[in-house]
Amino acid sequence: MSRNTILITGAYGFIGTNITSHFNEEKKHTLIALDLIKNPTGSFASQYTWNDIDAIDWNNMDVIIHLAGKAHDTKKCSNPKSYDDINFGLTKKVFDLFLQSNAKKFIYFSSVKAISDKVIGEFLDETTSPNPQTPYGKSKLKAEQYIQAQSLPYGKQVYILRPCMIHGPGNKGNLNLLYKVAKKRMPWPLGAFENKRSFTSIQNLLFIIQELVEKDIDSGIYQVADDEYISTNNLIKVMAESLNIEPRIWNISPELIQFIAKTGDILGFPLNSERLKKLTESYLVSNKKIKNALGIEKMPFTATEGLKKTFASFL
Repeated sequence: MSRNTILITGAYGFIGTNITSHFNEEKKHTLIALDLIKNPTGSFASQYTWNDIDAIDWNNMDVIIHLAGKAHDTKKCSNPKSYDDINFGLTKKVFDLFLQSNAKKFIYFSSVKAISDKVIGEFLDETTSPNPQTPYGKSKLKAEQYIQAQSLPYGKQVYILRPCMIHGPGNKGNLNLLYKVAKKRMPWPLGAFENKRSFTSIQNLLFIIQELVEKDIDSGIYQVADDEYISTNNLIKVMAESLNIEPRIWNISPELIQFIAKTGDILGFPLNSERLKKLTESYLVSNKKIKNALGIEKMPFTATEGLKKTFASFL
């Protein structure tokens, strides 16, 4: 295996930090950071800000991992145009530089939300017709479509990854909020909602990225998820187990919970309609295509194993 020079955009975010730690631990590749700021503690051969983008020697890169983007705003405070400017506009600029360079591989982090905010049918797969409803999802799909519309020079490979909810060390999303609730031994009031969700553990994601970087995998769009589905109630039980406490799950009327969430939309409560939807809806994602491309029957970590590692990091 040859040593690669890998440029990571959004290098100091949650995923970028985990990718950096993983590759630095193995000491197989040279890492270059591109982000809003330079971090004096960053473990990179070189660091650049977006103001320095034209100073980067793109011909010296082998792999581009494009993570930088504007995340989904659950509070709906963001200007919709800002999603388009960053998730599409920035991706277009970076991808154009990749096409003009000697770099061989481009890994773009899109999202399952580029396809659908709700799963119609049993699960979401790569054949599902795109129908995003949010500015975030629409901007991610627009970036995907631009990438796919470009003529790919011989010898280059492009991977569009659509992960579902990613968790791991440094995660600051809804899982972290749930964990804090469980740690305080507060009851989980949404036990009456029955659902199943797909998750992506950072360990499985890192495995996929390393395979794409180091092996000859066909270009394409790939969904990323753990093998197993898990309900939010079971998620609470895994959290409680990691804390060595008994889970407290209450089956409160869904109608009452929905009323509280709508009130939260107006008064800014932690529980609002968007967050309630995320916590209680079913969202199943197939990972069959990526496993077939990698030649594996199952992911290295089960969903429960990955979640336990994430919860251990919260301690």
